[in-house]
Amino acid sequence: MRAGVNAVTAALVVGVGIGLALTPDGRSWLARPTLMFGAAANASAPSRVAAEAPALASTATAPMIRATSPLRDKAAQGRLRIGVFGDSMADGVWTALYRDLRDQPGVTVTKFSEVSTGLSRYDYVDIHAKTARQIADDPVDAAVILFGTNDAQAIEINGVIHDFGSDGWKAAYARRVDDLVALLRGQGIAVYWIGLPEMKRAGFDARMNLINAVVSARMAALGVPFIETETLTRDEAGEYNAYLAETGTGRRRLMRANDGIHMTMAGYMRIAEPVAERIRHDAGLAPPSEPTGG
Repeated sequence: MRAGVNAVTAALVVGVGIGLALTPDGRSWLARPTLMFGAAANASAPSRVAAEAPALASTATAPMIRATSPLRDKAAQGRLRIGVFGDSMADGVWTALYRDLRDQPGVTVTKFSEVSTGLSRYDYVDIHAKTARQIADDPVDAAVILFGTNDAQAIEINGVIHDFGSDGWKAAYARRVDDLVALLRGQGIAVYWIGLPEMKRAGFDARMNLINAVVSARMAALGVPFIETETLTRDEAGEYNAYLAETGTGRRRLMRANDGIHMTMAGYMRIAEPVAERIRHDAGLAPPSEPTGG
């Protein structure tokens, strides 16, 4: 039975790598893969805009969210369930993180991400409501999150439209980030948020930098690990480059897809590596037995 499961998961990993390398966000190249064979359905929920506070007060004064149960205790019990949430970039992280942690007994990695989603358009997919359903159906111990590539657009709350980058937008986006973290931590789930990588087009990169600034500030205030990826996705000159030197060997490999946004499997392995390292540290897991790149 285990040999059959391993064969299926290996096939899924290959499929994810190919799909992410060739397919830009917005195309549902695979309906709902999961390496646990039991992830929640991805039906969209009604918008919760009406439930959001009409006043967009600064989140700087939001109360600190309580600390979660240590992952070390979960791992010591022989089971550590990791969920990956986000957009199409998170799809790639899901595959890479599975490959990075597959040698750990009792560790499972489930895909909860969905292409073309984000935190700006809750009228399209209400991520907060969707996440609540997902963790109710498939509980996890740790959540790895990567959103943002679809979020450089206006946010509407109670009929008021806040243009991207405005003070109102920043406050609304920060509130949605806070609410998502509170939802997860309220269920005792440890949260790890991955920052957006360097982008090829200068204008798009500037918009992603703005999102990174809002999210990283909230993670610092909430005490959530923020895994920065911009420096990991720049070359020696500090610039975007589709080809980057591998850690250890120095051999240059193609890390980015043609759209200048998504990554190849090698690129996703690159940005997932520090996430896996942090989870191993926090959970007291053994280091990898062999290199996971390639």
